[in-house]
Amino acid sequence: MQDYEIEEAAKILNEWNPLGDDANKIKDLDGYRTEATDIIFHLSISKNRANVENIVMEILNQAFDLSLTKSECVGPTQKILAIVNKS
Repeated sequence: MQDYEIEEAAKILNEWNPLGDDANKIKDLDGYRTEATDIIFHLSISKNRANVENIVMEILNQAFDLSLTKSECVGPTQKILAIVNKS
């Protein structure tokens, strides 16, 4: 896992901003860096690329008590996966 992967993934999550206006209420959000780290880690160890959206969905739903669907996570997941695949 490279620092630039985390930074790029955090940037993608920050632009998507699944928390919406509630992002301002989370004091230690850190631009989604923690969640980006978790996502990159799980993607890098996952051998099954068929359900990568589930990884993003589960991490964000658990971290922020959200109810994101798999389909809502497709776009950001593909962008993050492209970063991981470059390494």
